[in-house]
Amino acid sequence: MISDLILKLQEKTDLTYDEMNNIMTDVLSGKTSDSQNMDFLSSLSEKGETDDELLGMLDKMNEYSLKVEPKNTGTIIDMCGTGGDKLQTFNVSTTASFVVASAGGVVAKHGNRSSSGVSGSADIFEYFGYDLNLESAAIADILEKHNICFMFAQKLHPAMKHVSAARKQLGKRTAFNLLGPLSNPASVKNQLIGVYSIDFLDRLPAILKRKGGENIMTVRSDDGMDEFSTSAVNRVCILRNDKVLMNAIDPEVVGLHKSSLHDIQIKTKQDAIESFVGVLNNTANQAMIETTALNAAGGLIVANVANNFEEGVELALETIKSGKAISLLEKFINDTGDISKLKEITNG
Repeated sequence: MISDLILKLQEKTDLTYDEMNNIMTDVLSGKTSDSQNMDFLSSLSEKGETDDELLGMLDKMNEYSLKVEPKNTGTIIDMCGTGGDKLQTFNVSTTASFVVASAGGVVAKHGNRSSSGVSGSADIFEYFGYDLNLESAAIADILEKHNICFMFAQKLHPAMKHVSAARKQLGKRTAFNLLGPLSNPASVKNQLIGVYSIDFLDRLPAILKRKGGENIMTVRSDDGMDEFSTSAVNRVCILRNDKVLMNAIDPEVVGLHKSSLHDIQIKTKQDAIESFVGVLNNTANQAMIETTALNAAGGLIVANVANNFEEGVELALETIKSGKAISLLEKFINDTGDISKLKEITNG
């Protein structure tokens, strides 16, 4: 079965939704070999993935995943990027998620360890003692109590272990880099997604719309970040009320200072931890704080808390300056991890 479809891909023939859905059943149940998985993923990537192919993969990934059922009412969002921009920036979306949650949003954060950066969202949560292997019911309780939770992709997508060896051996982006941010275990309908290529700016909202997506915002900055940047203009696509709009967001126009990428780059995991806490504690440099605020503004719009970027940026900056953001982090870690780890940094 898979050999025939690999040949089709190598001949640059698109697969139907059903063909892709069927092949993923074999892949995710471990019926294919690592070499077949490598051929399949690389042939698909070289041909270029269609929306139908991506949707066929995504639906099967969701079918095989463990589910988290939030008890929160209202708009629940996720904020993450496809990763792989190789710019070694601090954990922008994780930091912005805490700002959004302390400004009135609800964030069911889905993530993983870093594959190409210094530190992934899972590395941050794990550092503070959060149990990455929590069961779904416990995660839902945390979300209800704190308006933010973390869902570790490796725990909640156990079938993905069957493709991990092939992905590692390939050592390059595959369709799964795109699908990771789309496969939220809490089935959120509202998302801010950073993309590594301008080609996917309008495609991901279209795919998520077919799955019932409501407020979807995708972003890529002109300096190559798969997030909002304050050092360049940001290309944005917004799906809202079934309409798709393209926009360009200049950080200076929405009240922020132009920065340099260098100001938000880190070298070590410890830098990542200190930057994350520093922003929420309002002690990091201006570029890190304002980059977080711009990303949080996007999240607040998706969460129906802010109406536009100017309003979102103002609310995000006020949330950081007032101490609400660090206060949420303290309560969250006190409840889910080891508060002494945070005190070492804030008292240090």
